[in-house]
Amino acid sequence: MKKTVSVLLAGLLFTGSAAAASAEMQVPAVYVAIGDSLAAGQTPDRAIDSGYTDLIAQELTRNQPVALFSKDLAFPGFTTADVLDSIQSDEAAELLGSANIVTVSAGANDLLRLVQPNPVDGSLSFGQIQADYALNAARENIGEILGELAESAPSADVYVMGYYFAYPHARDSQKQGTAKQLDQLNAILEQEAKKAGATFVGVSERFGEDAVELVPNAGDVHPNISGYQEMANAFFEQYAEGFVVEDAELPPPAPLSFEEIQQMQEEADAEQPEQAQSVEQDAPDEVVAPDSEEQVDEAAAGPIHHIRNDYLVIRQALPFV
Repeated sequence: MKKTVSVLLAGLLFTGSAAAASAEMQVPAVYVAIGDSLAAGQTPDRAIDSGYTDLIAQELTRNQPVALFSKDLAFPGFTTADVLDSIQSDEAAELLGSANIVTVSAGANDLLRLVQPNPVDGSLSFGQIQADYALNAARENIGEILGELAESAPSADVYVMGYYFAYPHARDSQKQGTAKQLDQLNAILEQEAKKAGATFVGVSERFGEDAVELVPNAGDVHPNISGYQEMANAFFEQYAEGFVVEDAELPPPAPLSFEEIQQMQEEADAEQPEQAQSVEQDAPDEVVAPDSEEQVDEAAAGPIHHIRNDYLVIRQALPFV
């Protein structure tokens, strides 16, 4: 990936101020998405497909030059602490150092892991004290994430994505408490974004509390492609006038299950010894081929069976036009 980024970005001059709320259109765009399963594009059926980040990249490409889009730093299950760790990795340093657009999805997993939904009877339950602790931790971590991005992505406009109400199938009498916690999370994200000079992208009003057509699986909190379309268009309201992801532009489904992704990784890992041996044979005597196990970025291992996030995402290296 390092060679890909270097080739694509060589000779390009990137302009733009650091994470300003009054962001201007970045040309050419170098878009890096970081965060949780929403940034990775997880579907309501536990697969990875096009999410809001892919739709943003697609719409950018339709309207302006784009040098690079990557969501290698997005992973299902990531909490704010996980996101903070991920952007401090060697892989992140190169990506973020070249970025001029960064979107951040972080915070929901800190809170929603405490919610116990029952899709059968439509009930929701959580512990208020635990939720308060989780929100406070999210506040601290988001502040650190944005501070880290100010240093590692100095040329990037940073957009902090808000969250929607994830339980539209619950009974109306059960929604208020959980909705209030999500409202507090969004308030925290907006406040921290403002403090850091980043742009907050609110999406809750586009969903409301009854958006079963956007979050169709009563047993899952992830949106369908129409829900991701709403998130992408919320971003474009902040980014540039006239940029809209239309219904006709939505890509056809092409989901990858986690089992398929894991198989892809295993096949890639099986090829690594052959590649390392080839490097060793071709190298001068004084050069030692690297140990492939040491090349695995431990920060990329996440909550889902330690599958590396570069196989949980669909990175698109787009040519400069």
